[in-house]
Amino acid sequence: MYEYTNFYINGQWVLPEQEQTLEVLNPATEQPMGVVSMGTKADVDKAVAAAKAAFPAWSQTSRAQRISYLEAIIQAYQLRLDDIAAAISQEMGAPMWLATAAHAPTGLGHFVQALEVLQQYEFEAVRGQHRLRKEPIGVCGLITPWNWPINQIACKVAPAIAAGCTMVLKPSEVAPIDAMIFAEIIHQAGLPAGVFNLVNGDGTGVGAALTGHPDVDMVSFTGSTRAGVAIAKNAADTVKRVAQELGGKSANIILDDANLESAIVGGVNSCFMNSGQSCNAPTRMLVPASKLAEATAIAKAAGEAVVAGMPEAEGTNIGPVVSEVQFNKIQALIQQGIDEGAELVVGGTGKPAGLETGYFVKPTIFSHVNNQMTIAREEIFGPVLCILPYADEDDAIAIANDTPYGLSAYVSGSQDRAVRVANLLRAGNVHINGAGVDFSCPFGGYKQSGNGREWGKEGFDEYLEVKAILGCQSA
Repeated sequence: MYEYTNFYINGQWVLPEQEQTLEVLNPATEQPMGVVSMGTKADVDKAVAAAKAAFPAWSQTSRAQRISYLEAIIQAYQLRLDDIAAAISQEMGAPMWLATAAHAPTGLGHFVQALEVLQQYEFEAVRGQHRLRKEPIGVCGLITPWNWPINQIACKVAPAIAAGCTMVLKPSEVAPIDAMIFAEIIHQAGLPAGVFNLVNGDGTGVGAALTGHPDVDMVSFTGSTRAGVAIAKNAADTVKRVAQELGGKSANIILDDANLESAIVGGVNSCFMNSGQSCNAPTRMLVPASKLAEATAIAKAAGEAVVAGMPEAEGTNIGPVVSEVQFNKIQALIQQGIDEGAELVVGGTGKPAGLETGYFVKPTIFSHVNNQMTIAREEIFGPVLCILPYADEDDAIAIANDTPYGLSAYVSGSQDRAVRVANLLRAGNVHINGAGVDFSCPFGGYKQSGNGREWGKEGFDEYLEVKAILGCQSA
């Protein structure tokens, strides 16, 4: 049982202003696995004041000094990899193999990437008779989700530190334990007081206070599009920068010259990874209409091979979804797919056999889906795949782009055709023939999938302001 009832403010663990705690449930057992305090506006005010006070000195640190701190964080993080993996598996239900192989290492990867960017980043440049400077934007409010928790924490905190910003982090109250371990890592690394601060809480209590705070210069948010809209409105009164990575309904176009077997099996497994709780999951599989029956049969076999089970059990492919709220939402959408006439190929409503306790969802595949069905338009955020037929390449592109989202897309087929299609897709990331993510490349979306970019140099840029010093070439 994890107990974290203090917040990390100004380099110290401090009691919250009001005594209010929240039990964190293990979604596999529906039993408490931890307890955290829930903050208020008063806690936010204290944390923001600490970050504001620390900013003048921290923003003037040298590149070498910040490199040294990043290296210290990386070293401390490496010592806690197993602790982070164990916490994530318990708080959001990831299988232990996935928490160990992917969840925990992603945080480390973002710090390594931020260090590489910082080592070669050009903070100054000459343009004609003038000098351009990139300077840290100020105090940053960072709000992160529960589905890839340490990944999203690190990809915000690492570039913010590297750029010379100070910050207040509000992790998801659904999965906050890994964030508390991360704060211990920051403390162990000796980061100056006030540079990094953490306050737990919910969106209405802490999130709103943070995003609307007049002394917060930037907000970086990852979460649902609905919440992103509310945050943007709340931040508008103070005209702060808002960078958002929001929802997705990513198309996976399988061209008629693709290896159908490998493309479909890979698409099914990618969609179901992390119990389908990834904003960039390829949830709409587009296949040639002439190959729909063959594609459906391959997907059926692949889906039936996916094992839902306890996170610590050997052979488990996917664990539970994170909460009862998510479970009920997914169940309702699966039922809606059935009611709207989609062909249920694998799975369906209810829990997998033998998993009556816990928020387990049957890996589910629908075929003969059209793009106007609810299951093809709404982000389900569970292990649910839709297979849609298309007439030709132009039709596939039109269906893929017919969505309010634009985070990621996937294309399988001959290289030249796949690249041509990729160029016409309205998405921030397009993966060709199974290419994975790369932390050096920007991650973010078009349309209602957000604005701004994370990861790599482009993610670094989000935490900087540009100043033009006119009539001054030299440094």
